[in-house]
Amino acid sequence: MNATKARTGLMIAAAALVLAGCTEIERTLNQGGDTPCHEYVQQDQKTKRVTITKFLEEQLGREPTGTNVDLSIAAVNGLCGVQANADTPIERADLAGIVIRK
Repeated sequence: MNATKARTGLMIAAAALVLAGCTEIERTLNQGGDTPCHEYVQQDQKTKRVTITKFLEEQLGREPTGTNVDLSIAAVNGLCGVQANADTPIERADLAGIVIRK
């Protein structure tokens, strides 16, 4: 009986690690500022937030605030919404110094 409980506990722990690691794996594979508009507009809201957060971390050298992320999402949505070239990377969004001092 104890062996069964131990196995069940290990399985639950392994599942928790896999689920927790998904965000880190997604973050590692994410292109951040190099993400082209055509890929960005197809992402769900959670993935867009990961993309923008990674982009800002690359630019700022630290974790951005939630407000910075929200403002940047709005700027990139605007850029990609009117961008004629779908291959334009999101790092070209004109943040007008709101988030990243130019």
